Amino acid sequence: MTNKHQKPRVAFFDFACCEGCQLTVLQLEDKLLELLRHVEVVEWREAMSGQADSYDIAFCEGSITREEDVDRVKKIRETAGTLVALGSCAAIGCHNALKNRWSMEEVRNVVYGNGSVHFNTIPARPIASVVKTDYQILGCPASLPEIDRVIKCILTGQKYPLPNQPVCVECKLNDTLCVFEKGEVCLGPVTRCGCNAICTAYGDACHGCRGLMDGANLMAAVKVLTAEQRHPIMDAVARRYGASREEIRSWFTLYNGPELRMEKEPEAK
Repeated sequence: MTNKHQKPRVAFFDFACCEGCQLTVLQLEDKLLELLRHVEVVEWREAMSGQADSYDIAFCEGSITREEDVDRVKKIRETAGTLVALGSCAAIGCHNALKNRWSMEEVRNVVYGNGSVHFNTIPARPIASVVKTDYQILGCPASLPEIDRVIKCILTGQKYPLPNQPVCVECKLNDTLCVFEKGEVCLGPVTRCGCNAICTAYGDACHGCRGLMDGANLMAAVKVLTAEQRHPIMDAVARRYGASREEIRSWFTLYNGPELRMEKEPEAK
């Protein structure tokens, strides 16, 4: 990082994403003004014009989905002393990884039709699969309080260990009615917390946008959902909630393509 007489130079970059996480950073508002007392933002396409060749801290949003992305993120890694994967696209692949279920040729043809020959694509993957990341901020979009916490850790030289409990913990702390009690499917039991269970607090189920927690036991999720431990997740959930196999698959793969382990679960006896 820069010497003690200079502010750290911060740059934001985007790969395949909706750029919603960068917009979330802008929503720091009054905290953003305070932050600018401690850092110098030198590149941020969502908020300013101009580019910079040197920076100390790089925030990267989005997934790696093209060969040229690989070279670009490696160059960013070489330049920045600290690299932050901003949001679930950058940290776990998120929606972009949905395309990995098909061949890349089929994906290009569906999206670009006759013009597909002019566009290249590779299976989507998180930034950490290409270069080392120093911090990860999960969520789709990233959680505003968590962004604030991670930035403070970076500026004070502290590590930020990702929370490693299920979203259910935060639901209980908030006294939120369990989604299962409403007869709906929820991925809270296997999803990494840290969002303060905001979706369930507003009446929606957890869709798993923060990815699976370490050691997430998907078969335990079967027990919670169905009390039939020996059945594969999709079939068992489908029996209880009347959803089709494909609908259940969509739930579990919407955000968690690279981490999906359902196919490895034992077959029903």
